[in-house]
Amino acid sequence: MIRIRKAGRVTAAVLAAGAVTALAGAPAQAATKADGASWTADVSTVDTDDVNVAAAGGTLTLADAAWHRTARVFAGSEGSLTTAEHALGSAANRVSAELSADTPKGTSIDVDVRGRTGVNDWTEWTPAGTTLKSAVSSVQVRISLHSTTDGVRPSVKSVKLSADNAPQVNALAETAALTYKVYGTREGLIGGTTANGHVITSRDHFVALPSGKGLSGKGSGTYSVRVCRTDGSKCEYAPVWDIGPWNEQDDYWNPASIRTKFKDLPQGQPEAYAAYYNGYNGGKSGLGYKVANPAGIDLADGVFWDGLGMSDNGNVNVTYLWTGSGPTGVVSTAGDPMNVRASASTSATIKGLAANYAKVNIECYVEGDTVTGKFGTSNIWDRIGPGHYVSDTYLQTGSDLPVAPKC
Repeated sequence: MIRIRKAGRVTAAVLAAGAVTALAGAPAQAATKADGASWTADVSTVDTDDVNVAAAGGTLTLADAAWHRTARVFAGSEGSLTTAEHALGSAANRVSAELSADTPKGTSIDVDVRGRTGVNDWTEWTPAGTTLKSAVSSVQVRISLHSTTDGVRPSVKSVKLSADNAPQVNALAETAALTYKVYGTREGLIGGTTANGHVITSRDHFVALPSGKGLSGKGSGTYSVRVCRTDGSKCEYAPVWDIGPWNEQDDYWNPASIRTKFKDLPQGQPEAYAAYYNGYNGGKSGLGYKVANPAGIDLADGVFWDGLGMSDNGNVNVTYLWTGSGPTGVVSTAGDPMNVRASASTSATIKGLAANYAKVNIECYVEGDTVTGKFGTSNIWDRIGPGHYVSDTYLQTGSDLPVAPKC
């Protein structure tokens, strides 16, 4: 992300008191310009996937200068705007941003980008100016505004964007999604608001991770996880709808070459774990709080109680599904999570739940009981994990035919 905090932190030219223009991601190595890939983001239109921002006179600012998501208790405010998808003239692996904004003391602005890699698939949100994990043909931009003081707002006047192809230094070779054992805590906070603007309900089904790189939009599961008890007896597939616990820039599942902060920690180890057990960073989070537990994931009540059957915080195995490759499908139900079965039968043992909107990886398919679901009637069942089967009639795959090979 491009982050404006003060002139000394970015390449900036002062336009007036409190006003700056910053250039993110100026190429440090030889790069190839993508055809026709320069445009200006629309910051004048706010819609349902945007959080606590308002546009007036073509300028984007915080709607409520004292609002923040429930999990974050602090003075000031935050909000974000996600632009419409923009098609590039030719494939590119880097998007840079030139930002014109007013940033009073105590305010900051971040610009992140992501690229589409398939029908339902996107790269992680990546700071503008850094290399995406692969070349993409269309992109989205997320502009985040922050304030540490009630009543003080930053504002964005324009965001000019350009795409090019940089030497690929952060490519990931994994084909299977990454899995790590981390400490999970119950989020609770019913009636509160998550980082993507979702209002938390009783027995809700989502998770929080301590980085915005894997944050799904409201009503979306682009970034989803499989979280399981350590003995594998119960699992849930759930979307990432909040940021936390403890940190906001700790994408600990990524290798050091990509991880935003705490690059000296082992891949898969949350900063909170190192702070709690090893006194890392003086025992404090990246936000300066004394870490009271080693959590690397927060679980909404429905995941905690219903999906996993947990009664207390504890270790869980988490698979970060978007880090894998292969065919995917999006769970689409009337709202309640669907059962995940041990085989392709409606009477097979229930192994867990798959929440509405969760994007799951489809390993292969089998033929089993005939089921009538949201997408018709079929005897096709998809294997979405080890011994985990769901009816294809509840997965939006973009095809009426199986999208994976037969098991």
